[in-house]
Amino acid sequence: MSKDLQYTPLYKGWLNEIKLKIRTARMKVALAANAELTLFYLDLGKEISEKLSQTSWGNKVLDILAKDLKEEFPESTGFSRTNLYNCLKLYTFYFDDVIVQRSVGQFKKIELEFVQRCVGQIPWRHNVLIISKSKSINEAFFYISKTVENGWSSDVLALQIKTDLYNRVGKSINNFKSTLPDPTSELVEQTLKDPYHLDFITIAPKAKELDIENQLVQHLSHFLLELGKGFAFIGRQYSLVLGEKEYFVDLLFYHVVLKCYVVIELKNKDFEPEFAGKLNFYLTLVDKTLKNDDDKPTIGILLCRGKDNLEVEYALQDINKPIGVSEFNLEKILPQNLKSKLPTVEEFEEELQQLIGSEIETNKID
Repeated sequence: MSKDLQYTPLYKGWLNEIKLKIRTARMKVALAANAELTLFYLDLGKEISEKLSQTSWGNKVLDILAKDLKEEFPESTGFSRTNLYNCLKLYTFYFDDVIVQRSVGQFKKIELEFVQRCVGQIPWRHNVLIISKSKSINEAFFYISKTVENGWSSDVLALQIKTDLYNRVGKSINNFKSTLPDPTSELVEQTLKDPYHLDFITIAPKAKELDIENQLVQHLSHFLLELGKGFAFIGRQYSLVLGEKEYFVDLLFYHVVLKCYVVIELKNKDFEPEFAGKLNFYLTLVDKTLKNDDDKPTIGILLCRGKDNLEVEYALQDINKPIGVSEFNLEKILPQNLKSKLPTVEEFEEELQQLIGSEIETNKID
């Protein structure tokens, strides 16, 4: 056998095929093992829940059970008191009658097989994070499906939950139903959010749109994560020519799932009706100059610092291009319990004025 065989294209191609098959097999084994582990934890939670309801032991039994299981299975880290509680929490989250009735309305019970299929699709750590933060079963199922769809790590999932993605998706004010065919209009609507959180950039509140664009491009990976799956960046201040005049769109993307161009216009001020008219003009230019025959109609996203929903609805009523209007904010996301303890801008200014006044009086005395 030739020593140079490993360098031949035929061998290299064959080797790469085998490597791919090994990686695929390992992934399948890992996913299968994860599903089995999660389903075991769900069943263990069921066992604990039933035993607690049949006895007067109370939650103290978790400490005793954790100690005994650790002695029997010292190599396992899955039987700590915390993890046993998470097993119990996983089961009760999906099968506690009060939670189920609040979450799914007329359905009093959820089939065990359905829950098993859902929770078995994602890692145990993801499941614990979801049930710890979700307020309803519908919200939990939403984050499970998005995790599977996008392949989110636990850190990315935590960020999406922190920014309340569940309550932001599909909330933009738009004219998609009148400008796009079904079911495309619904798909596009679920692609947009309101508001968009751009707190990963550091910039003054009164900065110009160009400054915000620069920051978004510098932090493109964060921006793409906030936009969602499918957005491919084309360029900023993208040039469009009509006759002898040149126009520039703030940000141009192509959505690989929707099969269309997406124009994003930034306005660091509240919505004004003329913004929609200008964006409609840009969409026409993109459709006439960039769009291919097999591309879907170009979509416009207008990001403003604030908006009056009724005003937006009226402004979009006679627009013939698909446009969605959402707010964006640059503030860092804080937990609600911490937010309530922080002073408002007005309170801070009042305190500052009092401090300045006290300083002046002290200087007078001195």
